[in-house]
Amino acid sequence: MLSLNLRDGFPKDRVSSSRHPDLQGHHLDLRLVRNQWLLLDPKVEFLMSEVNEEKTSGDFREMGQRLAQEVVSFVKKKMDKFSRSGVLRTIKLSFVGHSIGNIILRTALTDSIMEPYLRYLHTYLSISGPHLGYLYSSNSLFNGGLWLLKKLKGTQCIHQLTFTDDPDLQNTFLYKLSKEKTLENFRNIILLSSPQDGYVPYHSARVEMCPASSGDSSKKGKAFLEMLNNCLDQIRAPSFENRVFMRCDVNFDISLQGRNLNTIIGRAAHIEFLETDVFARFIMWSFPDLFR
Repeated sequence: MLSLNLRDGFPKDRVSSSRHPDLQGHHLDLRLVRNQWLLLDPKVEFLMSEVNEEKTSGDFREMGQRLAQEVVSFVKKKMDKFSRSGVLRTIKLSFVGHSIGNIILRTALTDSIMEPYLRYLHTYLSISGPHLGYLYSSNSLFNGGLWLLKKLKGTQCIHQLTFTDDPDLQNTFLYKLSKEKTLENFRNIILLSSPQDGYVPYHSARVEMCPASSGDSSKKGKAFLEMLNNCLDQIRAPSFENRVFMRCDVNFDISLQGRNLNTIIGRAAHIEFLETDVFARFIMWSFPDLFR
């Protein structure tokens, strides 16, 4: 989700684009977040991105490049329109991503065409994003599904998420992405996670140490720790005097769903982020300045 705020002495024109390029994702998946944003600020415009629909099984680099091109085209068009009606003074770009959409989003920020806009980054809201991948995933059923995807379909992004895209962990895509300054330019960073979510490792969504890695002295443990510190160093970087950083847990009432495949494999809570807007209401209305 991209939010663009353009300000001058004239009435404000605020623009926001929403995307959720998850596996089998749809461009309307984040519509509930969009709706809450509209209630918070009726002048917000949304671009519901479609560039990666039905293309989320490939290389994250290609998906990030497509998103970067779409974002730049959108921002340029809005900036040109606004400049013709007044003097452009303030620009704020905010992003929201769900699941692997966060990896695509961060990859897009590394594209050279995004460089002129990095100084405008404002708020980043990550909804259950696997920022540290699946080096330590305790969901055996889900891990089995990932293994089948790699074997039967050769899904490149799954290889990248599970660090099997290169024999050397330090040459894998996610490890290299952690060294890119994809978080440092944001003034506000909010990481939403759910302990009920079995699709994305809890520590990966929260960008924090996990018990399995803390006692691992192997190359795997070392690479994980380096990747974690690479991300945290960006969050701790003194780019702004008052950067807001929050980790927020969301617990859903999934008791009415009973025992089914979604609850067994941990997919229910992962999908609830797209079907329940209570968490979006709480975050946005509790901290409205982060979204304006």
